[in-house]
Amino acid sequence: MLVSPAEEAATVIAAVLHDLTTGDHRGVVVDSPPGAGKSTLVVRAAGELAATGDPLMIVAQTNEQVDDLIERLGARSPEIGVGRLSAVDYLPSDRVKAHPACRVAAKVGDLGSPSVTIGTAAKWATVTEGTWPWAIVDEAYQMRSDALLRVAPRFERALFVGDPGQLDPFSTVEVDRWIGLSWDPMLSAVAVLLRHNPDLPVHRLPVSWRLPASAAPVVARAFYPFTGFRSGTGPGDRTLTFGQSARDPFDEALDSAAATGWGLHELAERFTVRTDAEAAAACAQLAARALTRDGVASSESGTGPLTADRIAVGAAHRDQVAVIRSLLPAEAAEVTVDTANRLQGREYDLTIVLHPLSGRRDATAFHLESGRLCVLTSRHRHGCVVVARAGIAELLDAHPSTEPVHLNVPVKFPDGWEANQSMLAHLYRS
Repeated sequence: MLVSPAEEAATVIAAVLHDLTTGDHRGVVVDSPPGAGKSTLVVRAAGELAATGDPLMIVAQTNEQVDDLIERLGARSPEIGVGRLSAVDYLPSDRVKAHPACRVAAKVGDLGSPSVTIGTAAKWATVTEGTWPWAIVDEAYQMRSDALLRVAPRFERALFVGDPGQLDPFSTVEVDRWIGLSWDPMLSAVAVLLRHNPDLPVHRLPVSWRLPASAAPVVARAFYPFTGFRSGTGPGDRTLTFGQSARDPFDEALDSAAATGWGLHELAERFTVRTDAEAAAACAQLAARALTRDGVASSESGTGPLTADRIAVGAAHRDQVAVIRSLLPAEAAEVTVDTANRLQGREYDLTIVLHPLSGRRDATAFHLESGRLCVLTSRHRHGCVVVARAGIAELLDAHPSTEPVHLNVPVKFPDGWEANQSMLAHLYRS
């Protein structure tokens, strides 16, 4: 008998909460594909744990994630008191101010013993006193293992939730000296946790509620080949339509994204500097054209116009982001333009992606990282347009993976070479 996406997801969530509250293990790990309701699970688990009367701590990785969780907690469980650990100079965002029972302070003692205390991993690392019976670690795969080591003394049992297919922890310093060691600080918190506690239960959320039926199998095949997931919607449940078309290459890419979920705007093959002016201009023009064509997005959430705040442009580097943003016309000023690192966890109706390997002479580990392309191509609810110069497939063939294999370092699947080839093959078929 076929099980609906909602029923399948509910079964897994019930198992997660059961293991968390009744098991004798110190932790539970939940793997989540893009848009699988990870934040919803965190908020639900927080509400249920707080309802037991035991205080709870939540560890997120960025201030944006902290504020987002506070907003969600306020919407689902407004009666639960929340303490927001912050820097001394932190100014509460509107989302935090809107919570009816949220208090902000730089020290735990100034929060007034709330049911839920939430802060970034960096802020929790400064807390040297007190313990909590429960903890929830959000985006645990993006948390470095040394950050987990610094906060682990603060809790007794924990729920670790994250996306194993997206960006790994990163550092701005050389870390080769620690590769292969069990205390390598660049390993993710989950990798170290499971290495030292292999018996911990691991659950996988099976449904993406963000990605449409046109995207979920493509992203799953490229970035989650051994776990997989399905879309919470079926073919035809979501539509994106545009008005009058000039039938130029920009409109053809947008029309393809509207019809199939994917579009490719390919530029002439050429080696370029990183801030490729032609590619950056194409990204900006695609965003502007999508707005001028009066797009309409229809889904299970309702029907509405495609507005600037529902469009995002993603790139690999901050200087690329700056150039694209400078080329946006005034009417597209509210379009989000950012790097993969900062787009992680966010969703839009339409995304435009500057391919990390576009115009390059080489395929470095940074540009080949599968998590970067995964983030860029999994932010959309309706369509994604990739901007790239021709020749990427040939570049990949000329630069097979030559990264050294280290002892005691698990091989990550899929590697960036394979993931890029898989995505390119689908884009050329669309």
